[in-house]
Amino acid sequence: MRFTPRGTRFFDLLADAAKNLVTATALLRDLVAADPAEREPIAKRLHEVEHQGDELTHTIMVELNSSFVTPFDREDIQALAAKIDDVLDFTDTAGDLAVLYRIGTFPPGTDVLVRVLCRAAELTATSMPGLAKVGELEPFWIEINELENEADRVYRRILAHLFEPGGNALEVLKTKEVVEQFELAADAFEHLADVVQTIAVKES
Repeated sequence: MRFTPRGTRFFDLLADAAKNLVTATALLRDLVAADPAEREPIAKRLHEVEHQGDELTHTIMVELNSSFVTPFDREDIQALAAKIDDVLDFTDTAGDLAVLYRIGTFPPGTDVLVRVLCRAAELTATSMPGLAKVGELEPFWIEINELENEADRVYRRILAHLFEPGGNALEVLKTKEVVEQFELAADAFEHLADVVQTIAVKES
């Protein structure tokens, strides 16, 4: 029988890290809707949020290394922190590239894709405080998987639009690289949900 302490900092730290996802995806939504000339300050704020996430991830790693007993397997806590960090990295990269590539109007469907990310972030932020009773989080990983499937469908439609005849090849490639970061963020949310499900199985 494995002793599973509940009064640790890990739950609070992971919950704090997840809150950053809500901020980051909301900024990404603002960036997509903004005039190109107004995107640089948004991208800068995204980078600041990503840096805050890095600091939280570092704190979690320090806590892992200094804790004799952890509430879950160490690799699972590390994986949760890493997947949250991945989402932040992809949103930060998307904002940075949108500014560097001077993306004009995003293709139709991009706003839908970002709304999916916002929903996934909200779900994650509200679910992470429930890790102490991880077995009750089944609705979380089910909905995240559904959202990732929706993100896949929207992303394919965006690609179909981008590659319609007559487009500027260079602009198409630049826009595709930016929008791809949104899809990678959706994948990272699914991987995060998979880790939560794995923990639930181990704890059952």
